[in-house]
Amino acid sequence: MFYVCKLDDLEIGDSIRLDQYNPPIAVIRGESGQVYAIDDTCTHAEASFCDGFVEGDTVECPLHMSVFCLKTGTPDNPPAIKGVTTHIVDIKDGEIHIEVQR
Repeated sequence: MFYVCKLDDLEIGDSIRLDQYNPPIAVIRGESGQVYAIDDTCTHAEASFCDGFVEGDTVECPLHMSVFCLKTGTPDNPPAIKGVTTHIVDIKDGEIHIEVQR
């Protein structure tokens, strides 16, 4: 597991981009308060989800408005049709950790 940050440092609707991975990983806190980790590159136009709009437990690509489920990485509408990889998130003692799934 890789340490990301303290849970209190990631506000609802905010994200952190982890550039040390290829593709980068976006750690996003949905409106429910749940924390998700997904590949940070939209499969349609390679935009960063960290620049997108979080609504509920989805993120909207900032370029062409495809909406991706943060739980599954699946796009809900075109133009994106291919999903992104999701990663395991573990919150322990108020700290966010992820396990990268490749």
